[in-house]
Amino acid sequence: MEFSYRGARALVLLHEKYLQQFLDTWKKAKASGISLPITDDPNYESYDMLLRHVLRSARRYMVWMCEKLELSDPEIKPVPEADVIEAEAENYLHHLLEQWRKPLRDVPEERFYKPQYTAPWKSDYCIDAMLEHAVMHPIRHHFQLGELIEKNES
Repeated sequence: MEFSYRGARALVLLHEKYLQQFLDTWKKAKASGISLPITDDPNYESYDMLLRHVLRSARRYMVWMCEKLELSDPEIKPVPEADVIEAEAENYLHHLLEQWRKPLRDVPEERFYKPQYTAPWKSDYCIDAMLEHAVMHPIRHHFQLGELIEKNES
């Protein structure tokens, strides 16, 4: 997998690794029957909502980057609804990761750093920073679920 900017290649591959790691941890946590923490965050209403949140965010990050770089639509299908997400997760993840590999290949390194763009949550990011954010998102949720599992096992 060749990229003009090898930093983008590394982040795309790390994104793949940590999304799969999150999904594996999510499956373990859900199968264990551990309750999610009580919160007002609608993404933590259920395990299915959490999985949908992480996958939907991954899709949105790439769509956002393509829009800002004026690239073509990355053609990532919308994330499945919560009531079918568990059954469709593996296939959707495969599709998502496949589509993530394509859009940024020919983007020169300079375009990853300047200019900055305003994200939907009103923070400014260059494309490289958004890629790093996209990598950290499933790591953060994997970590949170891992702590729940550890707490339940002790």
